[in-house]
Amino acid sequence: MSKSLFPKDFLWGASTSSYQVEGGNRNQWSEWEMANADKLASTAKKTMDWLPNWDEIEQDATKPSNYMARKGVDHYHKYEEDFEIVKKLHLNAFRFGIEWSRLEPKEGEWDEKEVEHYRTYIRSLKAKGITPVLNIWHWTHPIWFEKKGAWLKKENNKYFLRFVQKIADEYVNELEYVLTVNEPNVYTSMSFLIGRWPPQNKNTLSALRVYKNLARAHKASYKILKHRKPTLQVGMAAQLANLQAKRPHSTIDELTTQCMRYFWNWWFINETKNCHDFIGFNYYFTDYYKGLWRNNPNVPKSDLGWYMEPEGLYPLLLRVWAHYKKPIIITENGLADGKDIHRQWWIAETMVAMERALSEGVKIKGYFHWSLLDNFEWSDGWWPKFGLVEVDRANGMERKIRPSARWWAKWLANTQSN
Repeated sequence: MSKSLFPKDFLWGASTSSYQVEGGNRNQWSEWEMANADKLASTAKKTMDWLPNWDEIEQDATKPSNYMARKGVDHYHKYEEDFEIVKKLHLNAFRFGIEWSRLEPKEGEWDEKEVEHYRTYIRSLKAKGITPVLNIWHWTHPIWFEKKGAWLKKENNKYFLRFVQKIADEYVNELEYVLTVNEPNVYTSMSFLIGRWPPQNKNTLSALRVYKNLARAHKASYKILKHRKPTLQVGMAAQLANLQAKRPHSTIDELTTQCMRYFWNWWFINETKNCHDFIGFNYYFTDYYKGLWRNNPNVPKSDLGWYMEPEGLYPLLLRVWAHYKKPIIITENGLADGKDIHRQWWIAETMVAMERALSEGVKIKGYFHWSLLDNFEWSDGWWPKFGLVEVDRANGMERKIRPSARWWAKWLANTQSN
């Protein structure tokens, strides 16, 4: 298209989360990984040898060190360098997290040095002309909060809300956008339904309780943040999938798909519907349902074995707009692609999907690619590579922009000039 459909004030960004990139964090996840790294390494072949690139990742995936975040990619100290890369990529926004366990390592005690670190961090972004987008909770929290039962207990929400109030008091005047929680459906299912992530409490009733408490936390956080700064744009980062019936005229396929859409995509947003200034969501998956089960095509797949259909973002955008009629920010979108084979295709198809939706009247305010940097990918560890920027952790954390990111930077420069 000769003229871009993207608004001039569109947020073009990349996403990170504090635990996955900073390094040096001590929280409930770091405690769990130290206790489980040996087991994850010894069972890796059994759980992952079906992956298309198993022969290439086996050496890393079978080492306990793969499952420990430790120094991360040292973003805590190298953030200035990383912000310069953001500018070089022609991005004007950056999504990041503030690690609760840094600010409140002991219950009721704030570490003012860390409070100041994040203030300097935010101001550095702004000084470079990059819009900071803060995500408050991205699955990690202090050890003392975990010992109290964390999200399992409704009365524990007060501790999180005290943290939110601290965020509001210290940083909100520096911000335009805040996300409260990241992918509550993923956290709840992985930690309490599947039981793969800490605290590995595989219990349906526990899952329902946690999900409800996270919804309560979002609503209360919204009120705290808006009270502090009424013009602040507050939302969350939901995990939404483009869910489709494998056989469009099959009653059971359609029924399964509708149920999955309701419980996976819509329940949390509906429960908190009056507490969103925009709809923020992460898109990675198009899933097809045949009968009661997912039945996706075998190709193409990412390094993690996820079926890839980037153009599936288009029907999802239409559906989100039809449901809520609120501005949309795509808060995460990307793929694990260590050889950088598919990333340019993924990004190009994603840009087309957004332009198609814009052409039909869908209001999209921003797009954030996951991730700026190769990062620690939770229970899969270090081998999955999501970064626009490769990080050589064995050689001084050297950053190297991938070819796909350079291509996207040129596309963005052209789009922004039209």
